[in-house]
Amino acid sequence: MEKTKKKSLYTKDVILVMAASFFFLFTNMFMNTIINGYAKSLGASTTFAGFIVSTMSITSMLLRPIAGNLSDKFSKYALSLLGGCLILTGITGYIFTPNAQMLMLFRLLNGAGYVLCTVCMTTWLAHLVPREHIGQAMGFYGLTNALAMAVGPAISINLYKRLGYHATIAIAVAAAILIILMVVSVSDHAVPVKSKHAQALVATGNKPRFKLIQMNALPVMLLTTLFAMPYFATQADLVEYVHLRHMDVTVGAYFFIYAIFLLLLRIFLKEYFDTIAFGPWLIASTIATAFYLLMLTIMKNNLMMGLAAIGMAVGYGVIYSVLQSTALLLAPVEEQGIASSTFYLGADIGMALGPIVGGFVTHNLGAAAFYPSMMIIIPLIIIIYLTFRKRLNNAINNH
Repeated sequence: MEKTKKKSLYTKDVILVMAASFFFLFTNMFMNTIINGYAKSLGASTTFAGFIVSTMSITSMLLRPIAGNLSDKFSKYALSLLGGCLILTGITGYIFTPNAQMLMLFRLLNGAGYVLCTVCMTTWLAHLVPREHIGQAMGFYGLTNALAMAVGPAISINLYKRLGYHATIAIAVAAAILIILMVVSVSDHAVPVKSKHAQALVATGNKPRFKLIQMNALPVMLLTTLFAMPYFATQADLVEYVHLRHMDVTVGAYFFIYAIFLLLLRIFLKEYFDTIAFGPWLIASTIATAFYLLMLTIMKNNLMMGLAAIGMAVGYGVIYSVLQSTALLLAPVEEQGIASSTFYLGADIGMALGPIVGGFVTHNLGAAAFYPSMMIIIPLIIIIYLTFRKRLNNAINNH
């Protein structure tokens, strides 16, 4: 049995899709840290540079439902290949763009490719493994997130000052080429197979309709939004928060500690993602979220900062994989793409709302109120969980 399990999870195709996932996430994390400064070097104002940066998340929110529906109708291979080509075109365009206006256009192309890859590679990976091991597969997929988060920004931040923007961006171009090479090497193209229900709809002339979200995964989307808000607020504003509160901490190490601890957690917990019900994961992550928000509120030294980073790894990093696999398990097989896009839509909303709420609170109430205000998500998480508890906890039994 163990031999069969390993054969199912560690095939050549699974490894190739995981590698492609790493490289597309790497390009995103790599570019996100330097795109603002690069836009300004091309003559963009601070406001316009910020708009160029946000183009990626705006594109994501608009295109996710479309990508989800496409993923349920066309092969994951074709859409991932298109996504890889769009990423390569966008990043190559960054090097040759003559001005900030054209940079925004290439950022849109990059964003469109990123959306296709996030939705399609998640569902591709889910297609390649037995349904009862989706949790573990999403845990492995989460490893690519942690690795990309640790490696991408570290390389770009350290290199662009030494090599300049163009030579540094060329590394992201090479990573984009590797995305395409990994994708074209996968044997199983994951062509959608219509379920009996879908075939019956077609036979009666009722074609499956375009769906903005997968309704079974709606509670997952809501929870993802809430957990994502303080995470992305921290990602965007932690440096400024530390500066405004005159804290003597090595803030640059925060996300490195987060990524390394998350990597260790996902390796250690990989066997449990498919066997432990949703409730214990949510309870542990909610407690950890409250803990890291408290640590960041009262932070005075590097030890407290490190504890906050570890709390965030449990509070956001672990529940991210659990929510992702739960969204897929709650949806029928023929709607895995829409379920994946519904999950990511929650992350996109959290990415947009977190910094907005944080900025509003800081401007009106001061930096000291930044993290206490985020505590509002804790009762909301509990309310949503209690409302949909039966559905969420039964997901693991619905393989």
